[in-house]
Amino acid sequence: MLQEGNRAPDIRVQTDTGEQFRLSDLKGKRVVLYFYPKADTPGCTVEACEFRDDLKAFAKKGVAVVGVSPDKPAAQAKFKEKYALPFTLLADEEKAVAQAYGVWREKNMYGKKVMGIVRTTFVIGPDGKIEKIYGNVKAKGHATRVLEDLG
Repeated sequence: MLQEGNRAPDIRVQTDTGEQFRLSDLKGKRVVLYFYPKADTPGCTVEACEFRDDLKAFAKKGVAVVGVSPDKPAAQAKFKEKYALPFTLLADEEKAVAQAYGVWREKNMYGKKVMGIVRTTFVIGPDGKIEKIYGNVKAKGHATRVLEDLG
């Protein structure tokens, strides 16, 4: 299980545009890496739109926002276009990134045990180390809380 202070696992996965993304390409920048269960679902839409609405404030702090879910690149692209999301969405179809970050876990959905993404956000420092972990995130108000915590 990752902890604050650990080196963030590098990511190599396709973006919403089908390009390759590597977390290490953002070294020297702070990154908000947020994991969400499924594109274009109610909670995920609320969370994404709040990050969208606060993006200029994140940029002023020199922070890049990147979203990750197990959706296909085409689903990420559709979600991004539908809600005018101006940041990168990663298509973790194989769930390798979610597993590396420890967010692919058993969940209780309507009384059934299922495997899925536990909504989690990581703030990664310019040195590639995890500065802060937000676990079991409630979508509404989360982006604002992260922004406030960034100081």
